[in-house]
Amino acid sequence: MWLTWRAAMEHALYGEDGFYLRERPSGHFRTSVGPIFAAAVLRLLVRTDEELDHPGRLDLVDIGAGEGELGARVLESAPDELRSRLRVTAVDLSDRPHDLAAEIAWSTTIPTGITGLVIANEWLDNIPLDVVELTPSGPRLVMVETETGEERPGQAPHPDDCAWLARWWPLSRVGDRAEVGRARDAAWAAVLVRLARGRAVAIDYAHPVDNRPRFGTLAGYRDGRLVSPIPNGTCDITAHVALDACAAAGERAGALSTELSTQREALRELGVTGLRPPLDLAHHDPRGYLRALSAATGEAELIDPCGLGAFGWLAQLR
Repeated sequence: MWLTWRAAMEHALYGEDGFYLRERPSGHFRTSVGPIFAAAVLRLLVRTDEELDHPGRLDLVDIGAGEGELGARVLESAPDELRSRLRVTAVDLSDRPHDLAAEIAWSTTIPTGITGLVIANEWLDNIPLDVVELTPSGPRLVMVETETGEERPGQAPHPDDCAWLARWWPLSRVGDRAEVGRARDAAWAAVLVRLARGRAVAIDYAHPVDNRPRFGTLAGYRDGRLVSPIPNGTCDITAHVALDACAAAGERAGALSTELSTQREALRELGVTGLRPPLDLAHHDPRGYLRALSAATGEAELIDPCGLGAFGWLAQLR
């Protein structure tokens, strides 16, 4: 069946028996979520709580929650006074995990009237999008055969897509490709509209307007390995995010401030340094030294500029 990439991704990931309705993400790829990352998110939540002058109800909304691990870790580690006011909502299209803490709400839609912190960790990269290629006849949508991954040119893009490309991903040479991020812009704007007061953070592999990859970033993952992105429902399909375009959409939706950075920069500002413990600790507290060394290794992985540290962070306040 020949479809545009956006339609093919929608069907493969979220259609009947789609990848994300059938599979748990943790079985196919690693994310940053773990105790160190959750501790950093808790520190950001505490900061947001202070900025909001300690509201009676503080929200933590995790979009694309997977198995709900982030919310569970933050809830478990939150100090009692904060925990008594904290409402954690995990948003995901899959079924609620049977062992998730009862205090965590599970929803397939983003709640409204959020007061607090929204985290969208590797969510935008899975929002389906169209792929456009510049041909001798002008830009054309790329069509894909859903069972084989074979491609061919289709019709010209919608004028709104052409306008987005001109602003955010201009094509100059025949063969150049772009991934049209309008759907992701709209998804992020919808988050900001639902945020009454607080901070929204999107975390994803990203690229800036002055350094877009010439042939795009569309990729597939299965069982922890990179595979061809064939949209037949057997693998995750992802593409990096134009976070700068999402930021502009968030500002149009009411964001009052915007910060674009990398995960390395953002987590270091939240106290994740990756510094090794002093060697003399090994002499008088060997077990403490090993624990500290293990924590430093985990921190270093999260802020590695050639790995997870290269993720883009978009933070907007409302």
